[in-house]
Amino acid sequence: MAGTDDETLDDLPPSAKLVFKVLEYNGTLTQKGIVEESMLSARTVRYALERLEGIGLVEEDVYFADARQNIYELTAAAEAAIENSEAIAD
Repeated sequence: MAGTDDETLDDLPPSAKLVFKVLEYNGTLTQKGIVEESMLSARTVRYALERLEGIGLVEEDVYFADARQNIYELTAAAEAAIENSEAIAD
């Protein structure tokens, strides 16, 4: 079921939703930064990031300050979905 085309943020576990919100509020972060902000275990954050990447809401890139780490940020599709949900709420 992970990474199916019809899966959405609503279908993901609470940990993935929390990681999504951490990235929404804080912007680009390393996995370590997400662990610190969310207070979830590293393993849980890894799983949540995999699920979010699988449905195209998060993208991974190289962290140039420390090439051993990656940085994670919301995709343009995720940003658009956030803006659409805010417009509907208004």
